[in-house]
Amino acid sequence: MGGMAAESAGKEPRTDRGRRTRRALLDAAAAEFATDGFHLASISAITRRAGVALGSFYTYFDSKDAIFRALVSDMSEQVRDHVAPAIRAAPGGIARERAGLESFLGFVRQHKEIYRIIDEAEFVDPASFRHHYATTVDRIAHRLEEAAARGEVRADVEEVHAWAIMGMNVFLGLRYGVWEEDRSTADVADVVADFLARGLAG
Repeated sequence: MGGMAAESAGKEPRTDRGRRTRRALLDAAAAEFATDGFHLASISAITRRAGVALGSFYTYFDSKDAIFRALVSDMSEQVRDHVAPAIRAAPGGIARERAGLESFLGFVRQHKEIYRIIDEAEFVDPASFRHHYATTVDRIAHRLEEAAARGEVRADVEEVHAWAIMGMNVFLGLRYGVWEEDRSTADVADVVADFLARGLAG
């Protein structure tokens, strides 16, 4: 999209009411983009779904492109905020990756639309698509480095390991979160934790 780089991803509201309205618009946009895809979805359909006046849309977003970009960022933040407490509560490196995956799978089961929206971002707004995955990898790499410093995983962990873990998690989410829920999230996470423990053993 030619103008997307220059456009704002949205204006931050200053009041609680404004925050609720912006949230309603983002949630409605998630439902619209998941159902109809970016190109068929319309601003009027988003505002109808949100129960918001059409004019109010432009208080927060300049365009459909802008709300899409804001939604990709919002979904990334939702995933991060959802999995962070489980990761923090886990006792060590492998346990943290296990907890993160189990929590992520639970999130995906409640928000299956995330896959369609993130996949579309590759074509609608490649910068948002790349940022979503790059920041996720940065968090994994940081956790692995900390675990290595504590002697919990091999000392030579690097960015490639982080990308491998993220790639595995993305496709596990697709298989066990979006396509079917025929195995418990704990069971999937246990298998992966064992796999990581053997592959990352010191």
